[in-house]
Amino acid sequence: MWRNMVKVALAAGEAFGKALTKAVKEEMKATQQAAERHAASSGGSREDTRQNANANARLGISLEIFVQESLKILDVKEPLNEKEVKERYEFLFPLNDKTKGGSFYLQSKIYRAKERIDEELINRGEKEREEPKKEEEEQKVVEEKKAMEK
Repeated sequence: MWRNMVKVALAAGEAFGKALTKAVKEEMKATQQAAERHAASSGGSREDTRQNANANARLGISLEIFVQESLKILDVKEPLNEKEVKERYEFLFPLNDKTKGGSFYLQSKIYRAKERIDEELINRGEKEREEPKKEEEEQKVVEEKKAMEK
């Protein structure tokens, strides 16, 4: 009797696993299609779209939250200003704290919006941010050599 129950449980688990895999694949395909539609409507290049999709996937954000929606959530405007984004986040996030009668859902939307805008700032200023890092690494190497000489 218990063997049959185990077989049924395994079959159900296998079916669930296949269904989940299929759903994830369909969601990825839908996300790619949404990204292509967004790129076509915004005039962005395919590479920009791919970078945005990768950023969204890495952050666990559906492509339905685009930068434009994130800007609306935080009530900031283009051109992106890191200081303004941070100020709006620091105002809105505690305001929606559940312990103060706020909404966890809104708080998480605010958090994800800031996260998405930060990723966009990195994408837009990627070259600017890489150069200082290289200089810092070179300085560290020089300092380490000086320390070893002493």
